Amino acid sequence: MTGKAHTSPSARKGRTSPRGGTSGRSAPSTGGALDVDALLDDRTTEIVVCCGSGGVGKTTTAAALALRAAEKGRAVCVLTIDPARRLAQSMGLTELDNTPRPVKGAALDGGSLDAMMLDMKRTFDEVVEQHATPEKAAQILTNPFYVALSSSFAGTQEYMAMEKLGQLHATGQWDLIVVDTPPSRSALDFLDAPDRLSSMLDGRFIKLLLAPAKGPARLISAGFGIVTSALNKILGAQVLTDMQTFIAAFDTLFGGFRQRAEGTYALLQAEGTAFVVVAAPEPAAMREASYFVERLAGEGMPLAGLVVNRVHETGADGITAVDAESAARKLDDAGTADERATGELLTIHAERMRVSAREERLKRRFSAAHPGVPTVSVAALAGDVHDLDGLRRIGDLLAGDD
Repeated sequence: MTGKAHTSPSARKGRTSPRGGTSGRSAPSTGGALDVDALLDDRTTEIVVCCGSGGVGKTTTAAALALRAAEKGRAVCVLTIDPARRLAQSMGLTELDNTPRPVKGAALDGGSLDAMMLDMKRTFDEVVEQHATPEKAAQILTNPFYVALSSSFAGTQEYMAMEKLGQLHATGQWDLIVVDTPPSRSALDFLDAPDRLSSMLDGRFIKLLLAPAKGPARLISAGFGIVTSALNKILGAQVLTDMQTFIAAFDTLFGGFRQRAEGTYALLQAEGTAFVVVAAPEPAAMREASYFVERLAGEGMPLAGLVVNRVHETGADGITAVDAESAARKLDDAGTADERATGELLTIHAERMRVSAREERLKRRFSAAHPGVPTVSVAALAGDVHDLDGLRRIGDLLAGDD
C-alpha cells in the first residue's frame, strides 16, 4: 500500500511457500474479546476478509467495518461478491458495479470509502484485455467456449475474486480493503483457486487439446484422432473446435493466471491480512464457523476472530425463565385484562431467556473447542440495516461501544 515497502511472497517472514506454508502472523494464542477498533486502527492491517455461512449478516458486518475504518481516517474499499446486492442498499447506493464508487454521506475525517461488487465476467474480460495483444484478446473474447467459461463455469467467481483483490491491492489507492465473501463453504473456495487452476492447466486433457497446435503433425498419434472422434460424438464437433481454439489462444496467458493467483494467495497469508469469521448463534452456523476457523488454521491464514451476530439479549436478567412462566400462569388464572397482558409479557421473557441460554451454550461450546479465537457478540437489532446510520450502529456494537 501507499507508503509501505512490500517484499515478495517468498521473502515474507515465516512463510515457506504460497501453499501449505506458515503465515507471518499466527493465530491469537489466547481468546477473550475481539478488539475490532484495534484491528481497524492498526495501519499494518491492509486486508480484512469476512467469511461465514449464508444469512448470518456477513455483508452487513463487512460494510460496518469498512465504514468505521473510513470514519477513523483510513482510505477504504469494500468489495462484495454477494449477488444479492445488499451492500449497495446498506450504503444508500442504488447499485454497485465492477468499479469502486465513492460512498456519500459518511462522516469522513481525512478518510475515504469506496464500494464495489464483483462482476465475474467483466473482471475476466479485463484480465484478457490487459494481458493479451488486441488481436489475441478479440479472438478470446468472442470465442463461445470462453463466453461460457467466464459467465458460469464452476469456480470462476472465486478465482476472479482473487484477481480483483490482487488488482485493488496493487493500485496502492487504499490502505484497507474489506472483502465480503460468498455464502456457505464456497466462501473459502478462493483459497483453492491456485491449485484448481494449476490442475486444470496442467491436466492431460488440456495438453491433449493443445497438442495439434503445439506439435508437428508427425508427432500427433493415432490415439488423438480416436479421442477427438469420441469427444466429437459426446460434445459435438463445433464445441470441441471452440474449446481447441480457445485453449490455443489462451495458452500464452496460463502462466500469468497461475502466478497472480499464487501471489494473491500469498497476500492472504501475509501479516497485513486478517480473516473475520461471522456466524449466527445457531447450531448450523456455529458448526460452519468451526469449519472456517479450522480451515484457515490449516492453510496458515491469519485469523482475527469470530463475530457472533444477532445475539438475543434478555433485558431483565433478574427474572428467571422458570419464575416468569410460573408468574405468567398465575396471572392468566386471575383473568383481568391487565394481568393477562402482563402474563403474556412474562411468557415472552421466559422464551427469550431460554433462547439466550441456548445461544450462550453454543458460544461456550465454540470457545471450548477453539480457546485461542477472540470473539465478539453483536446484539440483534429490531429492524434491518439499510443505511449508514444502521451500519454505524453495527460498528458500535462490534467495537463494544454500546
